[in-house]
Amino acid sequence: MAVKKIPERMCCGCGLMKPKKELIRIVKTPENEIKLDCTGRLNGRGAYICPDNACLAKAKKSGRIERSFECKINDELYKEFENELSGKIL
Repeated sequence: MAVKKIPERMCCGCGLMKPKKELIRIVKTPENEIKLDCTGRLNGRGAYICPDNACLAKAKKSGRIERSFECKINDELYKEFENELSGKIL
């Protein structure tokens, strides 16, 4: 019997590979909206981040999320993500 492989994704902040379920997905929808996708089911291009404001700060500083989505992300959106991550209890 084959062992089922656990899907892993890389955090845009710390760069570590972690199980997909431990990370929060940030999605760029087909309408070019960028938002947190806690369900992991929204359509669009996804990037993953640890549910930690320190990782979000690293991702912002390095520009990894912007590179992933090939667009500029404004500070208000990062602030919104920060507030949402602070409210998350996983």
